[in-house]
Amino acid sequence: MKGKFVAFQGEHGAYSEIAARKFFPDSNLVPMKLFQDIFDALRNDSIDCAVVPIENSIEGSVNEIYDLLLDTEKKITGEIFLKINHCLIALPTNSTITKVLSHPQALAQCRNYIKKRNFDSIPTYDTAGSVRLIKEKKILEAAAIASKTAAEFYDMKILDQNIEDQKNNFTRFLVLSDHKTIPTKKDRTSIIFGLKHTPGSLFSVLQEFNNNKINLTKIESRPIKEKPWEYNFYVDLEGHIEEENIKNTLDKIEKKCTFLKTLGSYRRGTIN
Repeated sequence: MKGKFVAFQGEHGAYSEIAARKFFPDSNLVPMKLFQDIFDALRNDSIDCAVVPIENSIEGSVNEIYDLLLDTEKKITGEIFLKINHCLIALPTNSTITKVLSHPQALAQCRNYIKKRNFDSIPTYDTAGSVRLIKEKKILEAAAIASKTAAEFYDMKILDQNIEDQKNNFTRFLVLSDHKTIPTKKDRTSIIFGLKHTPGSLFSVLQEFNNNKINLTKIESRPIKEKPWEYNFYVDLEGHIEEENIKNTLDKIEKKCTFLKTLGSYRRGTIN
């Protein structure tokens, strides 16, 4: 993917950029402010690929991404697990810190640390963007929670490191593109499906996976905005869509669904 343009949400130094660089070391990384901006750019082909967070091992799913995946024509073609190590970052002065800025997920992941120091939490749209804001606005009494990379990029001071409450903290990212994947025997497939609002409909679908010995690694429900109290189901399963067992099972399941969309098959990421 050398020379490709790969979008990520946030400013330079964001965890999404770190994940993107891990997967695409020789590509041109393009920061975008909003997730919607990324999916719009994918739709009009102004970028080649995107890397977006889908869930955190501590704080759970990024619901906006699930909703955006429903409408995109791009496929999930890769997966990245990134260890999250938060730093407390400020201007290189000796000012007393009274408030912290960061993305709501990062603030939640450092909740006990913040409470113990009696900081006021101020949510922002991005971790690295908080570092940039403090530097540009010269906010002496504030610190940001972000990556070590962000501190280095903006030439800011790290006051403390590894401040997350749970040290076993990982974020899972998805790669979106037109790239065609091939089975590797270490794959995952993601799908979305809808069901009739009738008793046993979900059980009937899950039973097909069980009957065909397909392991589900995640199931998530998201409300259908046009139909109160009805849901779409997002499922991750082990295997590749080109494997006969997977393809035949999804064909059976589709007959029981109001719709079924394959989001992509891709090599499973590794946690390291």
